[in-house]
Amino acid sequence: MNIILLGPPGAGKGTQAQRLVERHGMRQLSTGDMLRAAVKAGTPVGLRAKAVMERGELVSDAIVSALIGEELDAMPPGQGAIFDGYPRTAAQAEALDVLLEGRGRHLDRVIELEVDEDALVDRITGRFTCATCGKGYHDKFEQPKLPGTCDRCGGHEFKRRPDDNAETVRTRLAEYRAKTAPILPIYEARGIVWRVDGMAPLDAVTAEIERIVGDEAAAERG
Repeated sequence: MNIILLGPPGAGKGTQAQRLVERHGMRQLSTGDMLRAAVKAGTPVGLRAKAVMERGELVSDAIVSALIGEELDAMPPGQGAIFDGYPRTAAQAEALDVLLEGRGRHLDRVIELEVDEDALVDRITGRFTCATCGKGYHDKFEQPKLPGTCDRCGGHEFKRRPDDNAETVRTRLAEYRAKTAPILPIYEARGIVWRVDGMAPLDAVTAEIERIVGDEAAAERG
């Protein structure tokens, strides 16, 4: 089973992808994480990407596609993939079709996490994490049980992402609407788009995604 998770930054794609990994043994393919890992490992694609980034340029679609191809080739044939943050454009959507077809795979579901943008700004700008173990917290929704002390590791240092501010978040939301949302009609024409309320509690979002994934699994068994 191969799934795309769509939604603007902060919609919860990464969290839901990790839950799918834990429940179904799928592989999360997050282009940002893969790019950093490839550069660190010095793979052929990673070296190409490193050279581009050192010149201060954006990594091309060709490099991103090659990175996805490397990851798909390393996966067992029966393992499903979750594409998190890719594709972002119509050109990348076309490239993904080619990558999957060349490996005997197909796209089963596109799940979009729908959000209220004003509420999402509040969600993102309130985020902070433990500087030691990375556990996430929020000013309104999830403070440490003991103020100033991480629930997981007992650390006392916390940090915020410098781009988690209202102006930057709204810019990222506008970029999502302009570049990524238009790829939805491509998949709607195939009848594989499902929408989930991304502002619902995490467990409710997970339950709805599980229902969607379960429908596809049942169809495959049938």
